[in-house]
Amino acid sequence: MGMKLTIAAVLTAAAVAPVSAEPRHVYTTMVLEAFATKVECPGIDVVYQDLVKKAQDMQMPDGTTEKVRQAIAYMHTGGKMGQKQDDDLMAEVAVATQAIDMDQRRLGMTNWCEEHKKTLAGFIRPKG
Repeated sequence: MGMKLTIAAVLTAAAVAPVSAEPRHVYTTMVLEAFATKVECPGIDVVYQDLVKKAQDMQMPDGTTEKVRQAIAYMHTGGKMGQKQDDDLMAEVAVATQAIDMDQRRLGMTNWCEEHKKTLAGFIRPKG
């Protein structure tokens, strides 16, 4: 009986819970993938305003795109560019960096670029 009440309580709470934003780490990974695609794949550029729009669509707090960009720049330049952000965001960038690095090694750069040109179509554009 106790288990049925617990399940019912969880289901009721889930049904009335407001729709929440996706976890920030999902967005952080997308932004890092977009920037990595710009750097690693020939002829690609990142549209910053499209990243801002995606953050809004994902219900991220205002300023998230800039914080993520600053954290990525800081981590990937050894602190020479960007600004250190809170520990959670810096950890998200570190984990995303490792995941992207593993994907690039697993797929090879040519395949990685081709895959991300498709999955990031809303944030990256051909240069020119």
